[in-house]
Amino acid sequence: MKYAQLPIPAGWKLFFQEVYRRIHRQFTSPWTKLVVLCCLCLLLTRKEFSFSLTINPAGFLQINEHTVFQDLDDSSGALTAGAVAADGSQALLAAYEAPKREWTERQLKQLAYVEQYREVALEEMEKHGIPASITLAQGLLESGTGRSSLARKNNNHFGIKCFSKKCHKGHCSNHSDDHHKDFFRIFGTPEESYRAHSNVLMKDRYRKLFDLPITDYQSWARGLSKAGYATDPRYAGKLIAMIKDLELHRYDALFTQHHPTHDYLPAK
Repeated sequence: MKYAQLPIPAGWKLFFQEVYRRIHRQFTSPWTKLVVLCCLCLLLTRKEFSFSLTINPAGFLQINEHTVFQDLDDSSGALTAGAVAADGSQALLAAYEAPKREWTERQLKQLAYVEQYREVALEEMEKHGIPASITLAQGLLESGTGRSSLARKNNNHFGIKCFSKKCHKGHCSNHSDDHHKDFFRIFGTPEESYRAHSNVLMKDRYRKLFDLPITDYQSWARGLSKAGYATDPRYAGKLIAMIKDLELHRYDALFTQHHPTHDYLPAK
């Protein structure tokens, strides 16, 4: 049994022929070929980006960006010191157990400051071997728990001065409470002043401190005072008392527990 083939209406036949003709003409056009070639070149040369979403222990959403070239570097273990230190400090804080005791209102304010900057203090301990307890105690003492005018206006938590005669605008400022020739550094963030504090302690003036055990905060405090970090004759005693009072030495102990063979030498 044969089925009869129904004829296609002439109008539809002409329509499909015209559509085919236009598509064929478009794809065979030199301009179309040029656009396709450009797209292929772009795909071959551009950097491919991938984004991964992670949630850190503090609960903040972070976006990490990597290029294909960075992925190759990462696979060979080429990580920056800052990234390694940041990951290490977060891991340490995840394992940290805060002391359980009753605190005064003043201590609670100080502990709030410590909680805000303990991560960067541990990062600096990882990179330079400066006890986190010393860094945090100095930050507390020098900045008045972050409330001094120098800390609020300049983000300078360590009273770091500027001795340059050719610094650019916004690099430092005169402080009204000090001599008119005393200029203090201006930082974009408090964390920048923490890193600058480490750079200060890496100078030859404080080199002998790095011969001390990293957990001996009392000797570090006395060494800082002896080297002339501050003019206050009671400076070392104040640091030691603050570390004991807030149990800041627990951060040093936590670090050495996870880095038992870590060795440090100040930069030459």
